[in-house]
Amino acid sequence: MQLSHLGLLADVFWYEIKNHARNITLDAFQVMPNHIHGILILNGNKRKTDNETHDVVETTHALSLPETPGQKRYQHQGSNTISSITGSYKSAVTKHADRLGYRFEWQERFYDIIIRDEESYRKIENYIKNNPAKWEDDKFNPSNNKT
Repeated sequence: MQLSHLGLLADVFWYEIKNHARNITLDAFQVMPNHIHGILILNGNKRKTDNETHDVVETTHALSLPETPGQKRYQHQGSNTISSITGSYKSAVTKHADRLGYRFEWQERFYDIIIRDEESYRKIENYIKNNPAKWEDDKFNPSNNKT
């Protein structure tokens, strides 16, 4: 994939996530012409309930939902959640793109899933790695949205 100036920013700031979020591992990642794919692994997010400690994986989807009257789109989602990490990442890319004179808008929504087993992980990882070769048929490819 030949990256544009915005794509380069998206790529660089992906690798910066680990310097700004706790207990995170960056995994498969791909910048596409008008979207990105990435796997974030949250390590060590623990919550104590009833004298037991549990691993916690939260998506707190509010950042991916459309704004409705009376709803604050960027409400605090807690630290080290997929939504807070994604929001910070998108904010950093946007800030530096604006500073350099590159104008763009993020898609209103983002799609996230919790990967629960090795088989699902491998399927998603392969999808991300092979996505550039399938760009011609990608649903996000503007040339596929002919009216």
